[in-house]
Amino acid sequence: MKVVPEEISKIIQEVDSLVLMTHLHPDGDALGSLLGLADIVEGMGKKVFRYLEEPVTHLYDFLPGCSLAQTDLAALQNFVAAANGNVAAVSLDCGDCDRLGREKMELLNLHPFLVIDHHRGHQEFGDFRWLDSSRSSTGEMVYELAMELGVEISYAAAFNIYVAISTDTGSFRYENTSPRTLRIAADLVACGVHPEEVAGHVYDNFTLQRLRLMEQVLATLELFESDQVAFITVTNKMFEECGAEAGDTEGFINYPRALLSVKVAVFLKETQNGGVSVSLRAKGGCDVAEVAAAFGGGGHRNAAGFRFSGKDVKQVQKIILDALCKVLK
Repeated sequence: MKVVPEEISKIIQEVDSLVLMTHLHPDGDALGSLLGLADIVEGMGKKVFRYLEEPVTHLYDFLPGCSLAQTDLAALQNFVAAANGNVAAVSLDCGDCDRLGREKMELLNLHPFLVIDHHRGHQEFGDFRWLDSSRSSTGEMVYELAMELGVEISYAAAFNIYVAISTDTGSFRYENTSPRTLRIAADLVACGVHPEEVAGHVYDNFTLQRLRLMEQVLATLELFESDQVAFITVTNKMFEECGAEAGDTEGFINYPRALLSVKVAVFLKETQNGGVSVSLRAKGGCDVAEVAAAFGGGGHRNAAGFRFSGKDVKQVQKIILDALCKVLK
């Protein structure tokens, strides 16, 4: 059932315990939203379980409270049992329940199950869904929820929410940045957040392994359609050669997107199970969310993604290029 923030607020106020979760391979918006909301509701006296399928990567280990996140399913089950029914689950920034990970059925069995998400084409799951694609980020929605709950935002919560918003707006450069987004960011800065500190953590965080990986990935650059479409690729072999982690590719797609002629950048990533993960980033009028939706994915007009199984990188590249050619004409 689709709801408004007032209804989400009411449910949160009624329970004593909350299980918070987000999507696989969480980005800044996912982690910032989860950790920010955790701090907010703990400030209300609630018990919180921060569930992640994988440990936080080194890219985001600076976030306040990230060390409190847990990956142990047994610990989650014990937390829920101790709550004795007085518990709610909250999924943040996840547009498809399949992206909750291998324990999705266990998670979806928690009730009431609340969903807070800003992605277009949400694959509707959960009992109560607050969906708003006009928001720059889920972090922006968490801020509004805090206002609805009537709580004072701590420095830790403000820092996490600011990271969520700033990363999903490209440091307020993307078209999803609205006057409301900037007003919220200003309020968070007033809470003590220093933008230069956040930028330092988010952008000046390269390990040598990550830099070596970026060197190899950018060397795969291919341009099509009069240089309007750019492809880059990362393979499992590259990760092995560089000693890099999956999360180390975050932000790489912004480099081909920055080319003056490029309207759409595509990042193809081999997955461990033999599939191909596809990330799309656009500038201007090209709606990559529509392209992603045609392949079972989703996202925003200028940022979307999906996955292929049973095809190699070159096969996927041809399929996507054909689809993009139709959109660009």
